[in-house]
Amino acid sequence: MSELDPDLTEAAVADHQREAVAARPPLSRRALLGAAVAGTAGLVVGRVAGPLIPSSPTPTPGPKASSLVAPAVTPFFGVHQAGVSTPLQDHLHFAAFDMLEGARRDDLVNLLRDWSAAAARMTQGLPVSLPESRGSDPDASADTGESLGLPASGLTITIGLGPRLFESDGVDRYDIAAARPPELEPLPRFDGDALSEVLSDGDLGVQVCADDPQVAVHAVRNLSRIAIGRAAIRWSQMGFMHTTKDSAIPQTPRNLLGFKDGSNNILGANEAVVDQHVWLPPTSIPAWAAGGTYMVVRKIAMVIDAWDRQPMAKQQAIIGRTKETGAPLSGGEEFTAPDFEARVDGMDAIDHAAHVRLAHPSSNGGTRILRRGYNYVDGTDAYGRLEAGLLFISYQRSPGQFITLQRALRADLLNPFIAHLGSAIFVVPPGAPEGGFVGKTLLG
Repeated sequence: MSELDPDLTEAAVADHQREAVAARPPLSRRALLGAAVAGTAGLVVGRVAGPLIPSSPTPTPGPKASSLVAPAVTPFFGVHQAGVSTPLQDHLHFAAFDMLEGARRDDLVNLLRDWSAAAARMTQGLPVSLPESRGSDPDASADTGESLGLPASGLTITIGLGPRLFESDGVDRYDIAAARPPELEPLPRFDGDALSEVLSDGDLGVQVCADDPQVAVHAVRNLSRIAIGRAAIRWSQMGFMHTTKDSAIPQTPRNLLGFKDGSNNILGANEAVVDQHVWLPPTSIPAWAAGGTYMVVRKIAMVIDAWDRQPMAKQQAIIGRTKETGAPLSGGEEFTAPDFEARVDGMDAIDHAAHVRLAHPSSNGGTRILRRGYNYVDGTDAYGRLEAGLLFISYQRSPGQFITLQRALRADLLNPFIAHLGSAIFVVPPGAPEGGFVGKTLLG
């Protein structure tokens, strides 16, 4: 197997990405809010979010195909929040919010009530209509109108709570510090991180997915307006991933490296596996989080121009799969389990540092996560290079599952072609019953 371009080092990639972020003018909170409302933000990629992360027993093409068909309407209320094990939609708009200085516990409670009420209507394809008495801005109680006449498009709205919501600089901001889950800590710094403060963290994280980008933008825009006077967007990102729902033979979507993304991901339809690896059990501590999960968000830039200079054989060796079919280099078809003992011409069929090998559960004590990755393109930089990558979102019962996989990838052959620009973690409360609100089990 040929070696990687000696002029392309991880440090150089990180420096390039830091320069790209630093070159952008700093954004005020008002500007960030405006950017999200206008729908101009980009998307994120994480190293663990690489093209293929085997996270479940090898599925068969039949169940895989059926799992890609999302319903037109996804109910907001339920035991678990929608948007986690829900079949992947075509478009994403993620937004991280910060509570405003001076906001009180009642502001947080009422914001989550209003968001839940608005989400319940929007996910049904209905316009926002809220009681004006709860909102700080009466104008935020009415719908903005840009999705009127459009179907619900499988819209899901998933709400998470960040570490600093519970406690910030030693301050118990909303009298909930004692209820903070022990594992809800900022993620550790990983090798190769080039994180930007303006693309990381947040008191509240909202994942909005839909099959129509305007429906997704509409949802974030209205959640932003509802939050006026209580919270504002810290950063946001839009993304896309063609899921071939309208095709007679659905296919695994591809990332911007050209490889199939998620061949062995946990399938939402496999409830037993999701219960084991994703949802927090009834015995969870604290008890209010039972039925919830942890959301990890990583914005991962891809060095597209450098990747495109690599021969296909080298690209396939880096990933450990064929580009056209997604089959492991050890042989078979896309859903064939990789054989890490297989050899071709006296050499390992799958390199010891190939992405598929390092990320495989057999290399990580059976660790699995449920990942929802979306491509993003933010235009080009001053040198005409494509600013693109993957907004990596994963769900897991414990943040330790993600940390284990991320650390296993420190020797990944893919590393010189990616850089982590943003990072955030949230605990996702359980779903709300009809008429309730997300976060009620915590806030009462």
